[in-house]
Amino acid sequence: MQTPLSDGFIQPAEWQPHSACWLAWPSDAELWQSDLPKAQVEFAGLCRTIADPDPQSGLPRGEYLKILVPDAEAERAARLALEGLGARFHRIRFGDIWLRDTAPIFLTGPCRALAAVRFAFNGWGGKYVLDHDTEVAAAVAATADLPTYSFPWVLEGGSVEVDGEGTCLTTRQCLLNPNRNPGMDSKAIEQGLKEALGVRKVLWLDEGLLNDHTDGHIDTIARFAAPGVVVCMQAAPDDPNAPVLDNIAATLAGFTDAAGRMLTVVRVPSPGRVVDDNGEVMPASYVNFYIANRTVAVPTYGAPQDAAAVSAIAALFPGRRTVGLPARTILLGGGAFHCITQQQPEAGS
Repeated sequence: MQTPLSDGFIQPAEWQPHSACWLAWPSDAELWQSDLPKAQVEFAGLCRTIADPDPQSGLPRGEYLKILVPDAEAERAARLALEGLGARFHRIRFGDIWLRDTAPIFLTGPCRALAAVRFAFNGWGGKYVLDHDTEVAAAVAATADLPTYSFPWVLEGGSVEVDGEGTCLTTRQCLLNPNRNPGMDSKAIEQGLKEALGVRKVLWLDEGLLNDHTDGHIDTIARFAAPGVVVCMQAAPDDPNAPVLDNIAATLAGFTDAAGRMLTVVRVPSPGRVVDDNGEVMPASYVNFYIANRTVAVPTYGAPQDAAAVSAIAALFPGRRTVGLPARTILLGGGAFHCITQQQPEAGS
């Protein structure tokens, strides 16, 4: 059986050059209800930061936006909201906007080759099963006109974080959850990740944030900022995740990556206790940022730590402009900026 690993493909790090970013326009009024207009405004702000249009020509200096729209009405609204960003629109039906998990993962390979890899998707362990979400990965890969590898086991893109040099971070809470792949133990999962993503070493954290319906996705708790450098959060005084965040930092500090380096662990502020309209704690995270070609988009929540967190993350990416953008409404839907983006790397990156 041919796999990405056997064919020399690997998932590159997010800071490596992108040719495009895939997103899905928030358009389902039944899902978003009265929050839909605010979610669309936040989405448009993210898109502008990713595209980083030239003030003179209006052409994107950052990366091209590839926007999924389910129908003509949604496309009209999206075109209006994203006018001047050079976005390209694709009629692909989807359940909700979380393309990090439902779109394919893009890989780079020998001779400047690109490929896509897709997995089974079961609505985050059966919690949110929406029409068309299982069709998104194949449709996006076909639209991108890329050869595609397919694996029958469940994996969401937000549950894995790579450094582009053979290391993968993930969590036991998600990948070993019986609601994902009950017939696979950690060794089987590790082998699957190696075959599918081209990684050589898998590093396991225990669990993620309180009330995270993804069951502990890694992209809300620990992210690579450079080879050998990983960023996680420092608990705020009122933080409901304080013990978890401390355990994450301590565990990361004991890891070596695929190249044999001890990880350098950088802690940025946590937003602390962020609650919804019913007083329920939401899984707010500043490390759910998106690394675009020219910018880094950091979600903010109206918390006292917003500015300090953006500054701390900016220090990790001196070659990019780091921007804090409102994401509280998108968070009400279940995630933030990294959750709604999926980068397509440049060939040869």
